Amino acid sequence: RFCASATAAGLAESLTLPIDITKVRLQTSAVASGQLAIGREIVATEGVGALWKGVVPALFRQCSYTGLSLVLYEPVRNYIAGDVPAAELPFWKRVLAGGTAGGLSIFAVNPTDVVKARLQNSPESLPVVGTLKQVWARSGVSGLWAGWSPNVARCFVGNAAELGCYDQFKMMLSEHGPAACTEGSAWTHLGASTGAGFVSSVASNPVDVLKTRLQASAGLSDEGLFSLAMRIPREEGFGAFYKGFWPLFQRKVTWTVIFFMAYEQLR
Repeated sequence: RFCASATAAGLAESLTLPIDITKVRLQTSAVASGQLAIGREIVATEGVGALWKGVVPALFRQCSYTGLSLVLYEPVRNYIAGDVPAAELPFWKRVLAGGTAGGLSIFAVNPTDVVKARLQNSPESLPVVGTLKQVWARSGVSGLWAGWSPNVARCFVGNAAELGCYDQFKMMLSEHGPAACTEGSAWTHLGASTGAGFVSSVASNPVDVLKTRLQASAGLSDEGLFSLAMRIPREEGFGAFYKGFWPLFQRKVTWTVIFFMAYEQLR
């Protein structure tokens, strides 16, 4: 499960990273802008290669985090299920299992998220090791775990939706869907992945904004979660919590579809 999930995560991450950098720039900007405008600006001022900024920590993060999440999910789900067969497990228990596996996994790899956010938010080409050293020198261990609480919350919500809903949607499609949606078919995985990605995007965007801003300023600012959560609506309005929603939605759905289809086939 670990090898299959890590390989699938690396593929999905590489193909969708350009969408992610537009999301990060939108979420950290106090000025309203559009996804296409941000993308054009990045290419014009920093080059096409800038769309893949942070690819090294991104791949390390996704392969480690996703692999660990998938390894933990089934044992956690089975523990929560007890003597109840997995097929009869209530939906909320699937959600709890997915969220728990995701939260534990992302906490372990939070430093890679911090470095990735710093690299993606900078118009300059920053070295990975140099950025890591700068964060450590400025803030120590706390800097490497900047934004861990919204990151865990985002991944709990995201994994609960992605893993819990994916499991549920897959079962519903195989039992009640069109004839082509048989158990284990590519159409079933595609439909379940798309539905799980959409639910996850809607639920996790506000905490994703908080996570991104805290991590992008790691080693540069000591602003805390509560202060940031109060300042954003005061200065930018509550709509700012949904900045970057469209690229988040695009990436979630695309990433989830690529990942789960690759994961199921590889496994």
